[in-house]
Amino acid sequence: MSSLARPWLLDASAKPASPGTAISSATPSTSKLGLVTCDPTNDHILPFFHAPTFTWTYLVLDSSRTRAVVIDPALDYDAASGHISSASLQPLVGLIRDRGYQVTHILETHVHADHLTGARRLKTLLAQQQAAPPVIGIGAGVTKVQRQFATRYGLDDAALADSFDLLLESDATLAFGQSTCRVMHLPGHTPDHVGYMIDDCLFAGDSIFMPDVGTARADFPGGSATQLAQSLTTLLELPDDTKVFVGHDYPPPQTGRPEMTCSTVAEQRQRNIHSPHLDGFVELRTHRDAGLAAPRLLHPSLQFNLVGGRLLRNHFVIPVQADWAA
Repeated sequence: MSSLARPWLLDASAKPASPGTAISSATPSTSKLGLVTCDPTNDHILPFFHAPTFTWTYLVLDSSRTRAVVIDPALDYDAASGHISSASLQPLVGLIRDRGYQVTHILETHVHADHLTGARRLKTLLAQQQAAPPVIGIGAGVTKVQRQFATRYGLDDAALADSFDLLLESDATLAFGQSTCRVMHLPGHTPDHVGYMIDDCLFAGDSIFMPDVGTARADFPGGSATQLAQSLTTLLELPDDTKVFVGHDYPPPQTGRPEMTCSTVAEQRQRNIHSPHLDGFVELRTHRDAGLAAPRLLHPSLQFNLVGGRLLRNHFVIPVQADWAA
């Protein structure tokens, strides 16, 4: 969808994300409402919650519990002062150091538009405490997203070059230690969106959320509610007991539940309020998206994340649009 069709894509102001309750890093999520049938407390998946952006980062260990991948790390960013901080990464880095894990890959599910990626900074920090630095991987569709936004943010080919170490095609496999990770292309929220399948766990990023939250928006440039429906249908064809780990959680205020990390495919199929199996999903998703405000950190996030979390300039470009003629 073009930016002219959605003026908020050029608007520097935005409503804050839905409120939630922060929980401490690496604290397993539990449900008082019985919504989660999978066990998020297993010892090979360690979640970290970034409260300012309601983002889940996952440290996933291999079967030997010595090698690991990190999925979707986030940085702190204060838009008023322009200050970027890696304080949000310190609990993760400290745990990796204290337990002697070797991180082989840092994996992004997509170019995020609601927080600044910690991938590049995390790679630098981990390189100081392990034998070799991890590599940063993202779906191969990222090149399409880069082309869509490069001109808007003044990014030339040189700026975009070598932003990521690995561009991952759908069904590609990555080995880390004694385990493997399979890439699943899940477009819709963004064209480059992928999920990562490790054993019986799918790290679904922003394609699907907890059943009582629904699904991700699909109105970003290159996004598609129709593609999202197709991706979710593919996701929901996985075995019933597959654990689906979400990239964000926004607990509905009326539930009183804490932030949670995962559900099962069976539970998603039966209870997701935006199920793609319902008639009118595309219309429902499109109508809902039309009323959503821009993510609060849209412009800083996109131009930082398009280049893999590199700070190319000492400022961000914020396009503006006035409601009167110049």
